[in-house]
Amino acid sequence: MKQKIKKVFKKPKLPRRVAPVAKLQEAIESLPRITNETVAEHREEMLSSARKYIYPLQHTKKRVVKVSVGLLITAVVLFFAYVFIGLYKLQSTSTFLYGVTQVLPLPVAKAGSSWVSYESYLFELRHYMHYYETQQQVNFKSVSGKEQLTAFRKQALQQVIDAAYVKQIAAQHDISVTNQDVDKAVALLREQNRLGSSDQEFADVLKEFWGWSVDDFRRELRQQLLAQKVVAALGAETNQRAAQALAELNSGKKFAAIAKKYSDDKATKANGGEYPAAIGPNNRDLAPQVVDALFKLKPGKVSGIIDTGYTLEIVKVLSVSGGKAQGAHIAFNYEDISTYIKPQETKHPASRFISVH
Repeated sequence: MKQKIKKVFKKPKLPRRVAPVAKLQEAIESLPRITNETVAEHREEMLSSARKYIYPLQHTKKRVVKVSVGLLITAVVLFFAYVFIGLYKLQSTSTFLYGVTQVLPLPVAKAGSSWVSYESYLFELRHYMHYYETQQQVNFKSVSGKEQLTAFRKQALQQVIDAAYVKQIAAQHDISVTNQDVDKAVALLREQNRLGSSDQEFADVLKEFWGWSVDDFRRELRQQLLAQKVVAALGAETNQRAAQALAELNSGKKFAAIAKKYSDDKATKANGGEYPAAIGPNNRDLAPQVVDALFKLKPGKVSGIIDTGYTLEIVKVLSVSGGKAQGAHIAFNYEDISTYIKPQETKHPASRFISVH
């Protein structure tokens, strides 16, 4: 019985064990060898599998660039077409197009060798329009308003062309206007309260009446002063007459007699140059230089030669009462600036790039 049990529970034979070291060696030998060739093959395999994604992306990027450039070119072309049609065909005065002319040096005319900017034309025209729209309630869309606007267009265009010729003449005679000249002119106007008593009121008056900033006003004043300096420098005959009259006054001759002899003011000449009414310190009928001189003189005294920019003046204070001065003057008119512009324009005619009608 025991033998039978032993046979039933006989231990099975175990498989033959492989030594661990031999097994590890076999695993190592089965690994692929890493060489320069295998690395290169692996890299090429990876790149080739990625190219099918890279090439479409590159193609898409180029297409995006082409489309973007095309849209940009189209936008630029449309923008310039809008600007040129608006300015040169429709002659718009819109704030947007005026802003464009402040950035782009677009010409409105050529005066001899000088280009006349469209911006300078709109600068002049827009302040006319602002004044008459806000202060005179002119409707430029009405029939009469359109006629008036056409007149303003012609005036503004001629004005900026004339200004270009004035600059040429000034350069030929080495004439210029300094910041100090402008400061002095502004200060004189401010002293007589012609433009408001404070800085804020000054700025408000300019904005309300002309749509100008203080810098805009100074720009306009600089142009006027340059024209005045040109006239004064070239008006030799006027300067000689004024100097001769002053010399005769200093020699003891009567003011009234010299006024009758020399003065170009026909309204006061026969009356010995006497003003028809007393002059107040804020009088706006006379040049600010004349008013300033009258209130610096004592009764009976005579001034020197006063350059107002448009005339030369010699004034005398007859009496002062109630803060006003009774006075007389001798006026020597300069030639109009057009006297000096016309020869320049005849020699170098202007070309206009818009037709104002």
